[in-house]
Amino acid sequence: MYKLIALDMDGTLLNSQGQISPRTHAAIQAARAGGVTVVLASGRPLEGMSRYLVELGLTGQDDYVICYNGALVQQVADQRIIRSQLLTGSDASAIAKLAHELEVNVHGFSVTQGLISPRVSTYTEHESRLIGMPINLIDFATLPADEQIMKVMMIDEPPQLSRAIERLPAELHERYTVVRSAPFFLEFMHKQSNKGTGVAALAEHLGLDATQVIAVGDAGNDHHMIEYAGLGVAMGNATDEIKALAQHTTARNDEDGVAQLIERFVLNA
Repeated sequence: MYKLIALDMDGTLLNSQGQISPRTHAAIQAARAGGVTVVLASGRPLEGMSRYLVELGLTGQDDYVICYNGALVQQVADQRIIRSQLLTGSDASAIAKLAHELEVNVHGFSVTQGLISPRVSTYTEHESRLIGMPINLIDFATLPADEQIMKVMMIDEPPQLSRAIERLPAELHERYTVVRSAPFFLEFMHKQSNKGTGVAALAEHLGLDATQVIAVGDAGNDHHMIEYAGLGVAMGNATDEIKALAQHTTARNDEDGVAQLIERFVLNA
């Protein structure tokens, strides 16, 4: 019945040590051997996903990846773009100006300049290490208006970021997709970009409908794909919001939750 499994990475596919467990690896390979397409759907850029794609063998012409929370969907082997909906330099400049007013840090991802930030902060350094991408220091006010921007993130200590979120203008949610992917990350994407639209675009590309899709995640940026999928699954370590939304809750990421899910619903083990 299920032909496409979309897996979030951090807190879902990966355990607390940032690793894919042997049981999860085996379950994914068994699903693929049975003709199921497995796709990683992450807020990370491709550079931050590559080692795991290689580890899982998801590097062929028939393999796909959903990056930047759905802003970019592409074939892995030649990076051919299936779907993209991006922000502009004007968007990035406006969000950075607001971040300054709300007293939180900001960084973003430019198509041509990579990880960009007006200053080096704790969580920008964390992002840089996580994805293996250097920080390019840029005043966002100087970005060309038509610069292609994958996403912009407000980043700071969780209590400070929560206070900023409470003060966000309501119209910002009308203009952008706004998701909290971690306690210290608030992400802004094009209004038509989220993991749900990304998974839907890939399903359409593969000739599938939502009833044939499983989506698995743990955080706010997984909301849209869990809502879209025929079987939306929350990890045992997911937020209460995601658990309430999902049709099924599996075990935690440190308890092979992804493997247990695949074994039950795909392999019928």
